[in-house]
Amino acid sequence: MAIQQTGPPKINWIIVLISSGAIVSVGMGIRQSFGLFLLPISDFLGEGRTLFSLAIALQNLTWGLAAPVFGAMADKYGPARICVAGGVFYITGLILMAGFMNPTTLIIGQLLVGMALASAGMSVALGAVAKAAPKEKIGIALGLVTAIGSFGQFMMLPFSQNLLTNFGWQLAYIVLAICIAIVTIFSLGLRIPEGERTSSVKLADAITAKQALSTAFKDKNYLLLTTGFFVCGLHVAFIATHLPTYINDIGLTKTTGSWALALVGLFNIIGSFTAGYLGGKFSKKNLLACIYLLRSIVIALFVFMPPSTAIALLFGAAIGLLWLGTVPLTSGLVVVFFGPSHVTMLYGMVFLSHQIGSFFGAWYAGYIYDISGSYLTMWSIAISAGIFASAINFFIQIPKRETPAIA
Repeated sequence: MAIQQTGPPKINWIIVLISSGAIVSVGMGIRQSFGLFLLPISDFLGEGRTLFSLAIALQNLTWGLAAPVFGAMADKYGPARICVAGGVFYITGLILMAGFMNPTTLIIGQLLVGMALASAGMSVALGAVAKAAPKEKIGIALGLVTAIGSFGQFMMLPFSQNLLTNFGWQLAYIVLAICIAIVTIFSLGLRIPEGERTSSVKLADAITAKQALSTAFKDKNYLLLTTGFFVCGLHVAFIATHLPTYINDIGLTKTTGSWALALVGLFNIIGSFTAGYLGGKFSKKNLLACIYLLRSIVIALFVFMPPSTAIALLFGAAIGLLWLGTVPLTSGLVVVFFGPSHVTMLYGMVFLSHQIGSFFGAWYAGYIYDISGSYLTMWSIAISAGIFASAINFFIQIPKRETPAIA
């Protein structure tokens, strides 16, 4: 007993933190680079932007629908096995699209990527860290995973653009599949022995997954959090999928588009870590409200200012500071509401709302562009939605049993 309570748990949570960061970094980095493939694949298929946008939208929806399922499986069987399965899904989807590209395989391949992101993505990684980290370090640990993961976006965007420019999209997909195969090895670092898992809420340990879900969906604050997270998905999927193409549309280079999106990832490292740190000291729900409002302001300035390379890169940096800072705050609030025991599954349900928003953001932007020849309607929706999400999060009330300073 004494051995389990001293050194091993401390080492274990750091290993889980590093492994989670590596998996999220490469997996999410590759996923965020898919916007670079919009024009070349649309041209190859002879389609407008709607088909590729629909495929990405279905990927996001699949990701959201599968996240609670894989989250519950990770809670029960451990995240390591689930992440290995996710690696297989990811590799299969990329190889399928590389070798057999047509409208059907594009959609099937993106559905497989969605399954991969649900089983070896942010929700499972954050759930693993929330279980392994000491209670007093959960907030900053969640912020660190999100920040480390963001480096993958900064790293993979220029890498993917170079592959596309020099070798074409087919070989690019194959190389990215090899990257996923290598990083899947880090799944071994997510093995969390039962005796080393943080369990700060005894009641949560005693209830079943079904009971936890029933309790959550009767909680007004959980529902408000879930509703607000829809907007985060809308913003992220729209910008990740369409920003490089939009930048090209307004007369700037493809390189500018890829670097703007890469800067989103780079500055998200600062934003996510800062959000996780501040979430341990100030109101998480008020910080969320501020992030959504600031997003609307940054988007409005970008869209309505005269286009230039400097403005595009500044937008990437500014929106990056606000990009995934919502994740440690949102997942942290789930822990505040219900404890760590079922956090992967309960965060997975919140994340489903995020992915429904992602479906709308990715698909509708392509659809409205093909109809009108402009992204202006979608930018206006994104601005209005951010203001709405800000208001929603201000209405959340933290349970009195929790300390306000960390809620």
